[in-house]
Amino acid sequence: MSASSIITEQALTGTGLALALGLLVGVQRGWAQRGEPAGHRFAGIRTYGLLGLAGGIAGALQAQAAGLALVLLLATAALVVLGYWRSTQKNPSISGTASLAGLITLAAGFLAGSGEYAFASALAGVTVLVLSLRSRLHHLLRHIDEAEMMAIARFALIALVILPLLPDTPMGPFDAWRPRQLWMVVVLVSGLSFAGYLGVKLLGPARGVLATAAAGAMVSSTAVTASLGGKLRDGARDVLLLNAGIALASAVMFLRVMVLTLVLAPFTFTPFATLAVPGMLASLAATALLLRRHRDGAAPDEALVAVRNPFDLKPALLLMLLTMALTVAARWVLERFGNAGLATVLAISGTVDVDSAVITMGNLPPGTLSAETAALVLCAPVVLNTLFKCATLAGLAGRKGWPGIAAMLASVAALGGAVALSL
Repeated sequence: MSASSIITEQALTGTGLALALGLLVGVQRGWAQRGEPAGHRFAGIRTYGLLGLAGGIAGALQAQAAGLALVLLLATAALVVLGYWRSTQKNPSISGTASLAGLITLAAGFLAGSGEYAFASALAGVTVLVLSLRSRLHHLLRHIDEAEMMAIARFALIALVILPLLPDTPMGPFDAWRPRQLWMVVVLVSGLSFAGYLGVKLLGPARGVLATAAAGAMVSSTAVTASLGGKLRDGARDVLLLNAGIALASAVMFLRVMVLTLVLAPFTFTPFATLAVPGMLASLAATALLLRRHRDGAAPDEALVAVRNPFDLKPALLLMLLTMALTVAARWVLERFGNAGLATVLAISGTVDVDSAVITMGNLPPGTLSAETAALVLCAPVVLNTLFKCATLAGLAGRKGWPGIAAMLASVAALGGAVALSL
């Protein structure tokens, strides 16, 4: 096949994709404006399709006729701006969203014509998604209070401003601290807490126990177990539902630890997930069984677990400080006593808070442990933490907590079975 035929094939593919992406955006815009009278719309499906096609032609021409491609892009963009200006003269209420969507369609078409098919498709797809979420986003804005807006602003500050500015070089005792990795702890914990808060708010009180238990377990399944155990002790009527919440919190704990491992200690994620997934599935199966046995199926009107204030950074900062101390201790123990001492430190530290053990593992020097050994070491705090929650629930709720205890012991047995098979 000659070079010219390859170029022609790429040009046809790129411009064809550009036209399809433009029509896709046009379908969404046409559907969104279907109820508006003629003359009140900035552009229709054909216009968006042609905008994508114009961008695709410019992208296909840029390698051989860069000047012509630039003229075509500028002229098309100028027509979009001019068309929007003329439309606003007739109808000042026309939104600028349509013209901006037109310029993005032009850019997506240019990327497709240039051969960047994946990027162009992703750009058009995200654009259609954002445009389709108009009513939901407006509804969300109407229901955000000041505390939630401040939480969003603070999370943006810690994740998008502070995190990229921090150095990623070792420092401190034993070179144990990497500021960017340590601050990632704050970002992850705050993000999980805020995601859980939003999940509870969106689901509403009708599913309060399960939603709040899952949300709370994104930060601390131990706290959820203690809270629901206290409700059982105080004589709550929904015994099976509360125990289902405890089992679900245990499943979320497994999921949270796997996510943290993927982000902070990715070298051991695959072997650890192989061991942890059976424990998570056992907890989910117990949750489903308890819910099935729950006769009325109706959740209480009030949430039975207090959801952490999304504006509160203290838990995340305290966990970061704990991680700093444990990282130094782990380096010292590793140097003095070897891997066996390290496993003991991580197991004890993870009894109440598994996250600290995972984060400490992620801060160890590369090559300290093999992936398989690290996975086995991380299983120890998971098991001890689950047993600690069983003891806590037994002490608080007595016989009423036995279904939840059985669910957590089943998850430990499943994890233990996976470990035995891996040896």
